Amino acid sequence: MATKPSIPKGTRDFLPSEMARRNYIFDTIKSVYSLYGFQQIETPAMENLSTLMGKYGEEGDKLLFKILNSGDYLGSLTDEELLSKNSVKLTSKLSEKGLRYDLTVPFARFVVQYRDQIKFPFRRFQIQPVWRADRPQKGRYREFYQCDADIVGSDSLLNELELVQIIDEVFARFGMRVAIKLNNRKILAGIAETVGAEDKIVDITVAIDKLDKIGIDNVNAELLEKGLSPDAVAKLQPILLMQGSNTDKINELSNILKGSEIGMKGVSEMQTLFSMIDKAGIRCTVDADLTLARGLNYYTGTIIEVKALDFEIGSITGGGRYDNLTGVFGVDGLSGVGISFGADRIYDVLNGLNLYPESLACQTKVIFLNLGEKEVEFVLPIVKRLRQAGVATELYADAAKFKKQIGYAGDRQIPFVAIVGESELQNGVIALKDMTTGTQTNLTPEELIEKFTIK
Repeated sequence: MATKPSIPKGTRDFLPSEMARRNYIFDTIKSVYSLYGFQQIETPAMENLSTLMGKYGEEGDKLLFKILNSGDYLGSLTDEELLSKNSVKLTSKLSEKGLRYDLTVPFARFVVQYRDQIKFPFRRFQIQPVWRADRPQKGRYREFYQCDADIVGSDSLLNELELVQIIDEVFARFGMRVAIKLNNRKILAGIAETVGAEDKIVDITVAIDKLDKIGIDNVNAELLEKGLSPDAVAKLQPILLMQGSNTDKINELSNILKGSEIGMKGVSEMQTLFSMIDKAGIRCTVDADLTLARGLNYYTGTIIEVKALDFEIGSITGGGRYDNLTGVFGVDGLSGVGISFGADRIYDVLNGLNLYPESLACQTKVIFLNLGEKEVEFVLPIVKRLRQAGVATELYADAAKFKKQIGYAGDRQIPFVAIVGESELQNGVIALKDMTTGTQTNLTPEELIEKFTIK
């Protein structure tokens, strides 16, 4: 017996009904991006490893899928190199390309490569799959889609406001309740400076990022374990336990960080952003979250994360401000800010909450049954006219039994069935059956076309 085929762990197949849902997600996000003037680009699935390596840290490099060189990729290796089993050294000789890990580093390469053809500020969006050699688990896949939008070449906080507005609009269209969490990298740097632990900023943020998961006592224990003094941990407590409105938090931070220049700069940026948000009429909840870090070494200003309120899952959107996107490729001084919608997690949330429109059930509006050669000859011009008018139309290919054809239409959830039998052919009409109500009406070809094309 042949072995049943399968796919790699952490990847998924999508049936037509699932693709309809995924395209609904992509089309919704794409339409909002376009509404705000973002231009779409695409980059190759694979990049040169020299572009990818070293951009995500040591752990990120390990999660890159490398592509073996074509041809005799072992021919250039010596026996000594093969026997050394030095995977890093061998990889550099066996593989020159890799699958992209995210859309951001390829975008940085893109900006540098085409900087003479791009008008700044450049507003780009990109919806494509990425790959990570990660351990698959709920909400985490080895192949998944990112839906990025970035504005490069502008320092204005109006860009951050627009990204918050985009998030608000996308999730309003999905009918999904979310909370937008905001922080600022400068505030985190100011906190570390204020408690006298500037060199421990990464350890501090990694620990406090776990506050909701492990609780205050375990966070404090981890901070002490990482080498913070008891005095520094004690100074952190008012920040970790901060409550109240966004205004209350910002005012309290102003007092706590008044001795830190970089911290006060972050407070000023957050205050300005929240003032604009208050005036912009944002519908979803927006909170200042001082435990939010999101790749501390990557971001330099505003940090954004979005959580679903009615479904247990990780972050479904994230992003922030970065001051030197293209510096790793030799072009300094280009500041940018961006967000990325996690399409696969959004898909899981919409599935779990059953928030998809009913119209996604089947895109075909009407199917013509096949009841004989003469009958098919009669309906072919009508099928063509309906399709030319933009009406999704099918013609059953085989002259199968009537019950089978009707059953197919029912299984596909096609709302209307057009029937032309011997009597309909003689009278020049089509019997149109409404599969929802069960009613059946005889229509001329003109009346049928008019029914589906007049809004």
